[in-house]
Amino acid sequence: MKLQNLTQSGGAPASILFHTTDEQGCARDVTRVFLPPQRLILLGGGHVSQALHGYAADLGFEVVVVDDRPAYANAERFPAAGRILCDGFEHAISELSVTEYDYIAVVTRGHRHDALCLRAIFGGSAMPYYLGLIGSRRRTTELFALLKEEGFDPAKIERVHTPIGLPIGAETPKEIAISILAELILMRSKQKVDAEGLLELTSGEPELRRVLLENSQPRALAVVVKQAGSTPVPPGAIMLVDQIGGIVGTVGGGCGEHEIVLRALEVLRTGKPELVTLDMTNDVAADEGMVCGGRMTVWIEPVKIE
Repeated sequence: MKLQNLTQSGGAPASILFHTTDEQGCARDVTRVFLPPQRLILLGGGHVSQALHGYAADLGFEVVVVDDRPAYANAERFPAAGRILCDGFEHAISELSVTEYDYIAVVTRGHRHDALCLRAIFGGSAMPYYLGLIGSRRRTTELFALLKEEGFDPAKIERVHTPIGLPIGAETPKEIAISILAELILMRSKQKVDAEGLLELTSGEPELRRVLLENSQPRALAVVVKQAGSTPVPPGAIMLVDQIGGIVGTVGGGCGEHEIVLRALEVLRTGKPELVTLDMTNDVAADEGMVCGGRMTVWIEPVKIE
């Protein structure tokens, strides 16, 4: 296997390249990508941001709140935020070093501040993956026309999601926050990275990456490379197994995961990688009291970092 950028330096994805074989014994390379932590930058500390920040944090976003008013940019108002900046919007955006993996919601208190935010974002070195702007169509149309007159790239302007959020008839700040959250979830499901033989993209899993980087004791790494039918996890699910059967991560739990742990211990003993297919068809699943019924193929190999 080949580990790449597991520390996620520079905000880039981490990945593990596996040199596997398929069920016919043919060589097949697959890549497991770990997206950087999904950072949600809320530009504006009003009621919508206040509601949204907690919802987003619960779903795994690393929330940053920016407002230039101390009464609005504080931990009492935003207890779930990972970072709060009480600063001018332009300076804060520069300090945050926006990356192509970021999510940004522009929810300021007025048209003038929206313009400041968009100018700073469009003038930066990278466009965020998601950029949403609150406001009426008339107001945002006028703002976009102004920005085009100022020479900003129309292609960047067209990437702005406005009115922000999915159209669910939201009216109150909490309802609007939920509509924005729904759009964030939708966009997150579409996030892509180019890689050969790409498996499922996920963010997080910092504990698994930390253990891999430490490389302090022999471990086997199991990754789901193929599934058919109803299985507990998709391709890309990943798990580390140590010499006494301790695990970090999961390939679905239950009887199937227990079998993978046993096979991983054997891989550690022999030092030879193994391709394992678990049959969780309906009959077998019923006998074991399992909810799922399908087939899952798992590649297991000792952790040897190239």
